Amino acid sequence: MDQLTVPAPVRTRLVEVVVPVHNEQRVLAESVRRLHAYLTGTFPYAFRVTIADNASTDGTWRIALDLSRELPHVHAVHLDAKGRGRALRRVWSESAADVVAYMDVDLSTDLDAFLPLVAPLLSGHSDLAIGTRLSRGANVVRGPRRELISRTYNLMLRGAMGAGFSDAQCGFKAVRTEIAQALLPAVEDEEWFFDTELLLLAERHGLRIHEVPVDWVDDPDSRVDILRTVMDDLKGMARVARRTLSGPARLPVPPRVGNARLPGGMARQLPGFVVIGLVSTLAHLLLFVALRLLVPAVVANGVALVVTAVANTAANRRFTFGVTGRAGALRHQLEGGLTLVAGLALSTGGLALLGLLAPDASTAAEIAAVITANALATLVRFLLLRAWVFHPRRVKEATR
Repeated sequence: MDQLTVPAPVRTRLVEVVVPVHNEQRVLAESVRRLHAYLTGTFPYAFRVTIADNASTDGTWRIALDLSRELPHVHAVHLDAKGRGRALRRVWSESAADVVAYMDVDLSTDLDAFLPLVAPLLSGHSDLAIGTRLSRGANVVRGPRRELISRTYNLMLRGAMGAGFSDAQCGFKAVRTEIAQALLPAVEDEEWFFDTELLLLAERHGLRIHEVPVDWVDDPDSRVDILRTVMDDLKGMARVARRTLSGPARLPVPPRVGNARLPGGMARQLPGFVVIGLVSTLAHLLLFVALRLLVPAVVANGVALVVTAVANTAANRRFTFGVTGRAGALRHQLEGGLTLVAGLALSTGGLALLGLLAPDASTAAEIAAVITANALATLVRFLLLRAWVFHPRRVKEATR
């Protein structure tokens, strides 16, 4: 009897995985071959891997071309300018796949999380999906410095920007293509803040974001400039907050029903507080750098924080919480000064922790520690100002 041959299943849905690279000749070939082998052997849908080379100056582009000739379903595109966001925008906006995704070339995230990432998008259950290193089910290996910065940044997004997602920076994300192509025209950033801006924009339009806990191991050879990335993220948050003040962009995305709402008044207060907070942070940083040349880091931080606190409280009083007139102004400044204590404790503690972990830390590392600690202090300050200093009932009593 002839043996019955069972035909291989037809893969009808298409997922395009983008691997953005810049000067990654050391790891590119090994990583793409591993990704391709994994998808070929285990992924139940059709796939396409696109290597997006953004302005590499080493042998990355040559290797990308070789891989596209060697491996089926692997393609390569070249951009003349740097920027992860720029590379993703280029490929995603031209994609004909059902779902577009991206992952970092170092493959720090375990690939077993990829199917759980894209499955809810292919089924129509969710619109975007992100890997998260900050949920209880995640297994993460990385140094304390990057852990602190990541958690503080995401806490600030949740507290100051009202974000509902837990991990904006994990390089492991996917989007339904029609959603990505609807959102991309309104996303301005072309580099590291691209992810955060896309997610904030999606939430403002009521889209559903699915989160997948991942196993993630930090790449010890990562060349990310943490200080520059932190500064760019703060600027990006200020820009998004300013744009929110003028009202949401009207984009052709399908609305979702039953989204959680912010507490009363918070949606109006958050953008103003973020803009004022970021201006204060930059002023504090400039004072810290100038004073650091003359006095120890802890003293420089304390003086800079005190100097900027008065202006910060006055600006939030007027623009964030809408309190005008002289009634209660002195009390507001005194109580605002008490919220300063929380900020001083957090930033001083951050510097002390840095001193223990890295006694010979550079000025750049000190600045990064101050920014990170002040970001967390900003969240604490907003909650105290809203729930205590400028609580509507107390403000009303002061103006009687």
